Amino acid sequence: MQIREEQLEQVNQQVRRLIASHNFYGKRLQEAGITEVKNTEDFLRLPFSEKQDLRDAYPLGLMAVPEEKIVRIHSSSGTTGTPVIIPYTAKDVDDWGEMFKRCYEFAGITNRDRIQITPGYGLWTAGIGFQNGAEKLGAMVVPMGPGNTDKQLQFMMDMKTTVLTATSSYALLLAEEIGKRGIKDRICLKKGVIGSERWGKKMRERIARELGIELYDIYGLTEIYGPGIGISCKYDTGMHYWDDYIYLEIIDPETGKSVPDGEYGEIVITTLVKEGAPLIRFRTHDISRIVPGTCPCGSRFPRIDTLVGRSDDMLKIKGVNVFPKQIEEILQTFPELSSEYQIRISHLDGKDTMRIYVETNGSVDFQEMAGRVAHRVKSRIGFTPIVKVVELGLLPRSEKKTKRVIDERFS
Repeated sequence: MQIREEQLEQVNQQVRRLIASHNFYGKRLQEAGITEVKNTEDFLRLPFSEKQDLRDAYPLGLMAVPEEKIVRIHSSSGTTGTPVIIPYTAKDVDDWGEMFKRCYEFAGITNRDRIQITPGYGLWTAGIGFQNGAEKLGAMVVPMGPGNTDKQLQFMMDMKTTVLTATSSYALLLAEEIGKRGIKDRICLKKGVIGSERWGKKMRERIARELGIELYDIYGLTEIYGPGIGISCKYDTGMHYWDDYIYLEIIDPETGKSVPDGEYGEIVITTLVKEGAPLIRFRTHDISRIVPGTCPCGSRFPRIDTLVGRSDDMLKIKGVNVFPKQIEEILQTFPELSSEYQIRISHLDGKDTMRIYVETNGSVDFQEMAGRVAHRVKSRIGFTPIVKVVELGLLPRSEKKTKRVIDERFS
């Protein structure tokens, strides 16, 4: 995706702001001798930034405006290492709300809808982001936050909620609870806006079927405003992203070089108008591709495909590089299995072992099913895992993100 002339000028404005601020990025640009970006070649010479760079700038080394202009901070949801602190100006908060409002509009959501927000509030960007956009839209907000499933369902019925916002894990949990309690006829949901974790086709189809709703995949990360920088439309041919606020590249994660539109690689984002903490060529580690051509919806906004994983989630087992996405794709070929699975890696008696836990109903022979899954995994990745088949509903469900891969070798 070629950078446009107006986007180059916006990048230049950001470069000037960063150098003047003497913040973390400004010093890096000065050290690299960069004061201006005249063309695409100059842009591609701008240094990448990584999450560790942002951690090194803790607590407020990313701030690019005087402190009195900062109205809020957010922090990434990671549980390890130094937190990443992102400061926001009033304009940043307003811009984020406008992007999120656009997301709701792309999903066909209006001010007549009632939007139940289940992601977390506080330092995490999710809950408050969903709320900010909904209020800009003029919809009725039901700001539940995470957990307390009994109360979630009670409010969903009493308030006649029409839109659910959630992680895919919690949307599945709610769908299962609604089925168990036999209350689907009292649920008025029409749409779901789902984000914060990668989810497979099988899980998507199951949530849509069990809740009887249209699903929209929303994209974002705390470092780049938060959720709301892109969303799928009703044609579900990828997620439109807002190129008047961000410039998005796809690179080869090994070489750092740009890949052609249509090829998978790592998403890299530059913020074009952000004030509090502008980011230049930030490596997200999310894997996707630019979807070429025009969407059937007619929107001018470009698209990226549904995320397929992360460049940093590769596991090395018995000398073989394995991505969780590969296992998920194999499991999706078995109609007898549910969407839920768990992978556990351990090191016993001097060798690595992979155990895969899968769910199925009681209509199949568990041992025979395990054998078929193990055989297909071996044919794809080259070694035989231990497969454990369990009854439907036995694997853990989460109100946040479900941890599907547990590497016990380093615990």
